[in-house]
Amino acid sequence: MTQFRPDDRVLVSPRYLAGTGFSRLRDAISPLTGLFGWTSERLVTGRVLLNSPCHEMFLDFAPDRQDGMWWTLAHHEPYWQAEFSRQTPVEAIAAITQALPQVLGDHRHADRIPLATEDVAHIAKTSGWDLSKTASGVTWTFPDGHCAVEHTTNPEHPWRIVHSVYDGFDTHWSATFTRDAPQQLVAQFLAHVSDETPVERRFADIPVLARSSAVITPTHSSGLGPHTAHAMAQVAQVLATDSRASTSRSTR
Repeated sequence: MTQFRPDDRVLVSPRYLAGTGFSRLRDAISPLTGLFGWTSERLVTGRVLLNSPCHEMFLDFAPDRQDGMWWTLAHHEPYWQAEFSRQTPVEAIAAITQALPQVLGDHRHADRIPLATEDVAHIAKTSGWDLSKTASGVTWTFPDGHCAVEHTTNPEHPWRIVHSVYDGFDTHWSATFTRDAPQQLVAQFLAHVSDETPVERRFADIPVLARSSAVITPTHSSGLGPHTAHAMAQVAQVLATDSRASTSRSTR
């Protein structure tokens, strides 16, 4: 892997390995206040509370929470909740927060904020996630084993997306949805987590143990351009993985 300086801007894929994206946290908040009139309250701890104009929903961004659950979305009636931990990629959270007004019936700016049109099972299948049945439901797992979507009979959190790299420090993140949460939001989240388009990060913000599994390329590239160079690196990683798997099978 090319050696990068801590402040270098890089492209990272898969998205679930990229970490939070600290410089883009506003992407999950600003559209609600700027486009849809949600009110915000900022506390000295860094916490931000947003309320929808109809007061049906709130968004609580709480980087001071000791349990690491930085983001909470809650709907009052019927009550449902979604929570996202610190290292959850902000692009997937923003995909949900930006979709909330449409889910609540406010279709202004719908042409600028597309919604996922397929269900979770279809998105997982077309994105190459492996399906397995469990005693309490089903699980879709990405082939590298780092990220999984669990749909169970759990009465509190039937939908759960979990991630870690070799159970390593600072690579864990989770997203949970309570029973009455719209499944369209789960699909919206998974569609953006599964998107092969790389996300931009400061190199130092990528979890250390995730770097060996991720494709990381410079944001500035001569010749074909940074995104084309990244796509070629993605293909090279797939070919290398397939080659290692083939060699492993042949030596058994």
